[in-house]
Amino acid sequence: MTSQTSKVAIVTGASRGIGAVIARQLASEGFAVAINYASSAAEASALVVELRQAGHRAIAIKADVANADDVRRLFEQTETQLGKVDVLVNNAGILKVLPLAQHSDELFEQTFAINTRGTFNTLREAATRLNTGGRIVNFSSSTVGLNLPGYAVYIASKAAVESLTQVFAKELRGRSITVNAVAPGPVATELFLHGKSEEQIQNFAKMPPLERLGQPEDIAGIVAFLVSPAAAWVNGQILRANGGLV
Repeated sequence: MTSQTSKVAIVTGASRGIGAVIARQLASEGFAVAINYASSAAEASALVVELRQAGHRAIAIKADVANADDVRRLFEQTETQLGKVDVLVNNAGILKVLPLAQHSDELFEQTFAINTRGTFNTLREAATRLNTGGRIVNFSSSTVGLNLPGYAVYIASKAAVESLTQVFAKELRGRSITVNAVAPGPVATELFLHGKSEEQIQNFAKMPPLERLGQPEDIAGIVAFLVSPAAAWVNGQILRANGGLV
């Protein structure tokens, strides 16, 4: 096993969007980062090169979080190449907006497989593998508080993540591990902007009292706080990061 000189973080779904910005932020704060991806190999590799050129330790690992064997291998490869894991950020997720009655069985299964089972799989693995004093940050969504039409199945999958977060925080008693979730509102990522008209984007931007869309850096800063010593007393919480939207 590699001798561990810095704390080690796994960020799921980290090849692009919010996950990539989180990986950069944690690397800049001294973490060795395992960048998990499902399909975006080129983007994950480019991010690893970028981080290494900046003097950071980073690797890319392909794994489907919905697959328990893949998740086990994700932890094993991280341990072998970087060291025992201190931080798990469950950023991987899928969002398809569609009225409940129009959801196919396949879309329902896919949404829960990635958003809910994916979080369950990584938490279960982290239970025995995470270092004492570690940090877990799951991802929910402020849509859980908004209850917008078209988001029923997505919201259900994320509401389940909130419950997993709050119970798991209690189940890790005695390990000094905190388990929290970030619940972003609309964030200006390619995933959010794709397929929306300028008018729709502006409507979302005007909804919070701060009158703008969230930026990936806004969310990465909150994750960085939650995994830092400053947040040692924050545990079992759902932090809605949405500019006051809900």
